[in-house]
Amino acid sequence: MGTRAGGRRTGPKCIAIVGPFASGKTTLLEAILARTGAIPRQNPVSSGNTVSDHSPEARAHAMSVEATFATTDFMGEQLTFVDCPGSIEFAFEAEPVLAACDLAVVVAEADEKKIPALQLIMRKLDDLAIPRILFLNKVDKATAGVRETLKMLQPASSVPLLLRQIPVRKDGIVIGSIDLALERAYIYREYAESEVAEIPGDDKARELEARFSMLETLADHDDHLMEQLLEEIEPPKDAIFDDLSADLRAGAVTPVLIGTAEKGNGVLRLLKAIRHDAPDVEATRKRLGAPDGQTVVQVMKTIHTAHGGKLSVSRVLSGQLADAAELFLSNGDTAKVSGIYRMLGKDQSKLTSAKAGDTVALGKLDNVKTGQTLSSAKGGIRPLVTLEPPQPVFAFALRPKERKDEVKMSAAIQRLAEEDPSLSLRHNQDSAETVLSGHGEMHLRVVRERLEGKNQIPIEGHAPAVPYRETIRKGAQQRGRHKKQSGGHGQFGDVVIEIKPLPRGSGFQFSDTITGGVVPKTYIQSVETGIRDYLKTGPLGFPVVDVAVNLSDGSYHAVDSSDMAFQMAAKLAMKEGMAACSPVLLEPIMKVEIVTPSDATSKIIALIPQRRGQILGYDARPDWPGWDVVEATMPQAEIGDLIIELRSATAGVASYKAAFDHMAELTGRLADEAMNANGKAA
Repeated sequence: MGTRAGGRRTGPKCIAIVGPFASGKTTLLEAILARTGAIPRQNPVSSGNTVSDHSPEARAHAMSVEATFATTDFMGEQLTFVDCPGSIEFAFEAEPVLAACDLAVVVAEADEKKIPALQLIMRKLDDLAIPRILFLNKVDKATAGVRETLKMLQPASSVPLLLRQIPVRKDGIVIGSIDLALERAYIYREYAESEVAEIPGDDKARELEARFSMLETLADHDDHLMEQLLEEIEPPKDAIFDDLSADLRAGAVTPVLIGTAEKGNGVLRLLKAIRHDAPDVEATRKRLGAPDGQTVVQVMKTIHTAHGGKLSVSRVLSGQLADAAELFLSNGDTAKVSGIYRMLGKDQSKLTSAKAGDTVALGKLDNVKTGQTLSSAKGGIRPLVTLEPPQPVFAFALRPKERKDEVKMSAAIQRLAEEDPSLSLRHNQDSAETVLSGHGEMHLRVVRERLEGKNQIPIEGHAPAVPYRETIRKGAQQRGRHKKQSGGHGQFGDVVIEIKPLPRGSGFQFSDTITGGVVPKTYIQSVETGIRDYLKTGPLGFPVVDVAVNLSDGSYHAVDSSDMAFQMAAKLAMKEGMAACSPVLLEPIMKVEIVTPSDATSKIIALIPQRRGQILGYDARPDWPGWDVVEATMPQAEIGDLIIELRSATAGVASYKAAFDHMAELTGRLADEAMNANGKAA
């Protein structure tokens, strides 16, 4: 089953700390850094002095909003931990991080409401084939037994949750743990190493039962161990450790350790499990398909610092990396390293070089983006990671309060988008708005706070304009004559047009039935140009669609007619004719696909009609036990803040995709409100 790592050095490791929102990830990292001597003491999150969550936005909202890197040393080995945000709104931060990590520590607690969030995280680890350990946190506050808790959490994991420790209780309070592999008890001491003790007599039977259950699970992947269990032969401890390590690395099981990060309890056992059992960079390199025999670097995150410029936090997958080294991207571009740094939250310490396994920040790789792969091979190598941000679910239009800040704002947003590739920025031609899109209201609130705080750019923001259109219900015929005389050549254009409605989605069609040259061919194009120009803003104030216009008659003057005169005549005819065609407002209707935990499906179905939506149906989400997919159509005007209500109904985990479906007539009060708002905007 492989060789136990034991005391041998296996090179630097990189471990992601993941888990649902408020499960204690930042607290666990703080406890790890204190236990390994990287920081003098463990600070509570409430102090605002933790290594992670060091940004003003994280502290203001008491939540992780970005991945934080911290490197420490434990028993002669270098470990880099990455604290990843737990909120689904910032979940994409973990994507480029996880890909280059050796192991994930999943922080969870005995809270049934957080199981869907845990399932999202476990599914992502499955997709990326990342081995994981589950750290069951806050055991001092849990009311249910550990094995009952694991039964509750198991549906979130596609592989068995393998209990490696059970709690020791005194008067109903958890005072320590029993390691089922070592058959040894550890009595907790607050912020200090646990005291090794004999297994209490009252707990011996419970320990034997839990240990046998652990061995049974391991035996599913080890025939020799299965034979030993059947013959009631006690397997050697080294063989058990070999199986634990091999099954973890193969992704066959998820070992579960217990503790209370807030008090530093269970941290040392977790660190030893990581040191002994976690795969190293060689396994990660093979998983990613990185070539050997050259320097390969995977970029995990981009940071723009206030004084040090751009940093690309990266994992060296193979080879050696020296300062001033030249690296190549897959597109053939080159990047020269200008500084190598070890990370401890917001602090960096300079290094002269980095080796395989190291996670370091590389300075001033200006043309390098998060997720890219760099190599010492000229011409680069194929990218090892493909980043595909999920579809944005929340947006706002923004502009600086002062026009002089427009260029500054654009540059600042570009830097923020480099740091967070899940941000999307576009310019809406119809509304002349700059629209920023992301993954929730808090996600974009943090972006705005960074623009106003870090970049000192006061911002105005509002909901993006809905792309309303207008059309007509009936046809009309109209003459338009433009005649002007003011010295020299005059202006003369005369047209007769027929306006007719078209089926929904037809757009605009132009034709002419001119005979006898009453409108010369050279001016027919001018008539179409004038009509198209008018259609940009119809009588209701919006672009006109699904209209056919035929030029049927007209007249011209040999001297005074011109291209511009016929454009003006066409616009006049359209302006007067459209008013007689019963113009009506159209609003975009979207096809919406909502994913939700099944226990919240009824809530989701109830809120859809409240937003003028129509339910098309719902069904179980394929290969996602306990989840449903709800399909509906809904006006785009109702989708703007939909995600806030969806998340509120599902403990923060629901999401949706939306795509344009069709245009539908909008009348009455809502149409009046849309036209009034458009008038004000104009």
